[in-house]
Amino acid sequence: MEKRDAHIHSPFCPHGTKDSFEEYIEQAIKKGFSSITFTEHAPLPSSFDDPAPLQDSAIKLEDVEPYIMEIKRLKEQYKNKITIKTGFEIDYIAGFEEETEEFLNKYGPHLDDSILSVHFLQCQHKWICIDYSPDTFAEAIRLTGGIDEVYQLYFDQVLKSIQAELGPFKPKRVGHITLAAKFKKKYPPFQSFSASIMEILREIKEKGYELDMNTAGLRKPLCREIYPNLDILKLAKQLEIPLVFGSDAHQAKELGADYPLIQDFI
Repeated sequence: MEKRDAHIHSPFCPHGTKDSFEEYIEQAIKKGFSSITFTEHAPLPSSFDDPAPLQDSAIKLEDVEPYIMEIKRLKEQYKNKITIKTGFEIDYIAGFEEETEEFLNKYGPHLDDSILSVHFLQCQHKWICIDYSPDTFAEAIRLTGGIDEVYQLYFDQVLKSIQAELGPFKPKRVGHITLAAKFKKKYPPFQSFSASIMEILREIKEKGYELDMNTAGLRKPLCREIYPNLDILKLAKQLEIPLVFGSDAHQAKELGADYPLIQDFI
């Protein structure tokens, strides 16, 4: 079985570290990975204002080609040591599907492997980056009327992302479907949302998509669980949904983090 980390960020990430591509790659080789995918945050639609306080959610459009070219160079440099794939983490933002599809149509031919994720929720008339901080999550709670309302809105958007028409280069892997749980120890939900989660899993199965097994939540002090958690991963495995490990590393030392915990699901 191929040992693969398929959710990795890079020095291009505005909210990550400046660890070099080579540091990530050498870490992967050291840990025995045979394949990695760089999935940098793709530029947000030009008509969408990044709601993150520092507006650092994604790379700029002018960085896309340098990012792709750098990975192309590294593929050749390391071709005898490890498989390196070019990817993006694409944000699904309701109402901005057309611009997202235009981006994918332009750059999709250069990509090997990508992820479709939800980070932004429209809470009343304001967009919130819900995983930015406990404070931004609290604002989402205030605007929607409750913790459960934020969770439900998040799951609704994940389902919508899976169903969305984004063209032939739409990512086939769905990212961190329980990201709403990032601050669960401070803002615990009152419901399990099992019906919404099952609906998401069935839609992933029906579309023939993959699921991101994302260990970043284990490194978050107010979460301490995988996105999605082990119970959901068991359901996904029962449905025979392809499960793909992703460390969601934003610094080289995080690459491959907690891989042993998900080995049984691969």
